[in-house]
Amino acid sequence: MKRTLLKNNNWSYGKLNNRINSGLIRPYSSQLQALAGLLDVVVIGITLWAVLSLNSIEWDSKHIWWLMISVVTFSIYAEFSGLYRNRRGMLVQGGVKNILINWVVVLFVLAFINQFTRLIDPVYEGVFIFWAWIVPIEIVSWHLFVDNIMRWIRRSGGNSRRVVVAGANALGLEMKSVFDQEEWMGLNFIGFYDDRVESRDDLVGIEERGSLQQLINDAKKGEIDIVYITLGLKAEDRINYIITELSDTTVSVYYVPDFFGFDLLRSQWSSVGNIAVVSIYDSPFFGVDGILKRAFDIIFSIIILILIAIPMIIIGLSVKFTSPGPILFKQKRFGLGGEEINVWKFRSMSVMEDGDKVIQATKNDPRVTKLGAVLRRTSLDELPQFINVLQGRMSVVGPRPHAVAHNELYRKKIKGYMLRHKVKPGITGLAQVNGFRGETDTLDKMEGRVKYDLEYIRSWSLPLDIKIVFLTIFNGFFDKKAY
Repeated sequence: MKRTLLKNNNWSYGKLNNRINSGLIRPYSSQLQALAGLLDVVVIGITLWAVLSLNSIEWDSKHIWWLMISVVTFSIYAEFSGLYRNRRGMLVQGGVKNILINWVVVLFVLAFINQFTRLIDPVYEGVFIFWAWIVPIEIVSWHLFVDNIMRWIRRSGGNSRRVVVAGANALGLEMKSVFDQEEWMGLNFIGFYDDRVESRDDLVGIEERGSLQQLINDAKKGEIDIVYITLGLKAEDRINYIITELSDTTVSVYYVPDFFGFDLLRSQWSSVGNIAVVSIYDSPFFGVDGILKRAFDIIFSIIILILIAIPMIIIGLSVKFTSPGPILFKQKRFGLGGEEINVWKFRSMSVMEDGDKVIQATKNDPRVTKLGAVLRRTSLDELPQFINVLQGRMSVVGPRPHAVAHNELYRKKIKGYMLRHKVKPGITGLAQVNGFRGETDTLDKMEGRVKYDLEYIRSWSLPLDIKIVFLTIFNGFFDKKAY
């Protein structure tokens, strides 16, 4: 039913309070996400308490460690997996699966720690298994319960605010898609306002309600709760006009900067003193993210080096006795920040090229030794790079390091090439598991590799690293394109 419009600008406190009460869920989700995470932690704890109580078991230090490790691991991984983002949509599109994956990670961590500390006493194995099964059922159940409650509130007409976009453009359509998908925000999109909408007939989905002056009039009549301005930076005069006029209303106003025109790399808001700034090119590995990335590198590298110690000794001796030259080949590559580093590999060639001109290996390359051909095809020649990871020069996952000579060549030909060095180079990467491995004999192959490298930096998360590692193990070691 269409709302009755106010015929003047005189707002009564009653009507204003009614409008405020109709929008209990504000467009800021951080508090809701924190609350959802806290409730998950409570569910894990209460479930453990209930299981112990049903079995007449008193709490001891090991049970406390079960709880602490599980809630910390669940909370950290939930943040990276986006469990509390898009909550309503995710429950429909796979939120249950996400919860189960988060809990599997918790059990993996507990099992790993148990290998060294006997965290799970054999006396309590049955209790632990029952708790491990019941927790995800409890968490999924309350998520579904809350989701159904929110749906009921929305069907009842509550939990909503009337939202419009000032700017009929591509960015405005992006905002509309967010309002449509993120229904849990309670933002009811009404339409677009723009003076120049007729010049944008190519944009599908524009629901024009009127000019910018009509926007001002509708806001003063009380038809609008929130205005998002998506006009470009060059429309400074129109933006100032809208902001000035809307100051005579109680409408909430947000300006959405159009950064889509830039090729952003890990963009985020920050501040310098009291001045807000936004990064255009940046590294994702600062603060907690950097600590987690480094911790993953160290733990994974130590485990792998323990497992491959004997194979590495065998490979090293085989290299030594099958062809003249050193066991390890050290080549200068560009690392984090464009600094030169020495990358270690088992020598697979009869030459040791590391100068201003480095020729990539090709099919049936006479420089490759017989053993080297096997090592390169199976990526076994790169095993010593796990030592580089422990040294802090490389990462397990990241853009593959190129010879200095190749860097100097391609940085002049490929836009954004040097941005690969905003992170540490990796033993494997997103490009490699997507087929861009081995010889890059044409410019388009290198462009494809760089495209995936930059996409990795933009979308990095710990789950993505784990996924790339698994894809490398199952798909990436044997490659016909690696010569």
